[in-house]
Amino acid sequence: MNLHPRLFCFGYGFSAAALGRRLAARGFAVAGTCRTADKAADLRASGVEAHVFGEAPLADPAVALAGTTHLLLSVPPAETGDPVLAAHEADIARIAPQLEWMGYLSTTGVYGDKGGGWVDEETPLAPGTRRGRRRLAAEEAWCAFAERNGAPLHIFRLAGIYGPGRNQLRSVRDGTAKRIVKPGQVFSRIHVEDIASVLEASIAHPRPGAAYNVCDNEPAPPQEVVAYAAKLLGRDPPPEIPFKDAELTPMARSFYADSKRVSNRRIREELRVTLQYPTYREGLKALLAGL
Repeated sequence: MNLHPRLFCFGYGFSAAALGRRLAARGFAVAGTCRTADKAADLRASGVEAHVFGEAPLADPAVALAGTTHLLLSVPPAETGDPVLAAHEADIARIAPQLEWMGYLSTTGVYGDKGGGWVDEETPLAPGTRRGRRRLAAEEAWCAFAERNGAPLHIFRLAGIYGPGRNQLRSVRDGTAKRIVKPGQVFSRIHVEDIASVLEASIAHPRPGAAYNVCDNEPAPPQEVVAYAAKLLGRDPPPEIPFKDAELTPMARSFYADSKRVSNRRIREELRVTLQYPTYREGLKALLAGL
């Protein structure tokens, strides 16, 4: 590995920051983008070299990307395609020869609905939602970019993300949790620190062209997770609400369009990742101390 490694993250959000903290502790320079000048100032105060990107391209992409050895792509696709590719394809192509690793954060939504059945990385991709189709289009666009430019791309399909400040304990405590019941519905999920563990393991053992499902060991009905969070807090769980009667935003309702169990065998066997939070129980118990 390069003696002066540098991670650049397009989209320095929840998951990217978890990786950035780990790599900074190992001597990496860490840089990334955010959408506002105020957020950039906050990131700089925490030691991250921050650049504004979103409404407009990077002000000086050559300077922002200079010295990058590891590139993480964590910006969601738009209706018109991937915004990073649209704004900076040529800039990233120029640094492709120096990249040791490149990762794209996708979603398990690209598999579509399997009626509660299992999927792995070899399962045909058949997204059934608009959001899932956007992600698949972005995956395909980045894979084509990598093939054209010899970039060491890895795809990471993330399950539902939770962690500090973003979890069912907080929603139960705040009174916003809903225990929605849709018969047969199961979701896979993943703690943000375990996402960082997977990315770190891939950086240590790169396999360009690989795709990885990033999820814990136990897909579960969402109402069970809410009930467990309430139990940890010593509260009565919120009442069960049949899915057909639930008042949900279109975005929230779309999450219930897919039901599947996602296998994480590849991250365990190939990357030798031992999850810190193998199920939602360990994850929520650990988060309880931080409330």
